[in-house]
Amino acid sequence: MIIAVDGPAASGKGTVARALALHFMLPYLDTGLLYRATGLQCLRHGGDPSNEAEAKAATGFSDAMMDDLEIRSEAASRAASVVSAHPAVRQALLERQVDFATQPGGAVLDGRDIGTVIAPHAEAKLFVTASPETRAKRRFAQLVGEGSKVAYDHVLTDILARDERDSSRSAAPLKRADDAALLETDDLNVQQSIAAAIALVGGVSPR
Repeated sequence: MIIAVDGPAASGKGTVARALALHFMLPYLDTGLLYRATGLQCLRHGGDPSNEAEAKAATGFSDAMMDDLEIRSEAASRAASVVSAHPAVRQALLERQVDFATQPGGAVLDGRDIGTVIAPHAEAKLFVTASPETRAKRRFAQLVGEGSKVAYDHVLTDILARDERDSSRSAAPLKRADDAALLETDDLNVQQSIAAAIALVGGVSPR
């Protein structure tokens, strides 16, 4: 079974996707890491993430980059949001994601275009979301917990900017697939979100 989990930044889709993979015993891919790796590679080589040619050149990163601790940094996150808007970058990373999704037995992938582009025929699709304010509060708490000195207003502004880039880009914009179940997590804690996701996927009949 292929499970596609999409949603905006800090919606909880990664937490939900990892839990689904564990529950249904399926391999899991956070596709956002591919774009983070590309963004980080671009920055390390002195490139400009907003330059499509330079960003595409950075898609040839080694698998070891996926385990680089810096890939989780805010700098890598911001760069990922920029490079992911380039059609050439998305096309360069497409095959890697499709191969993972179509492996024997199935898989769980989370991102922003899994149910619409990467695995449109997935047996189960979820669109995990929450208000920008809720997502900003979560990201702010995470950053503060990690020791970062950041203002909530700046985090909210960044969330809104990412939403705009993700939703308005010409290549594979962020949107809910027509057949994706909606999971709004504003009023749910982590355990409740996971339980709701498992219930939604568990009610899907294999195709």
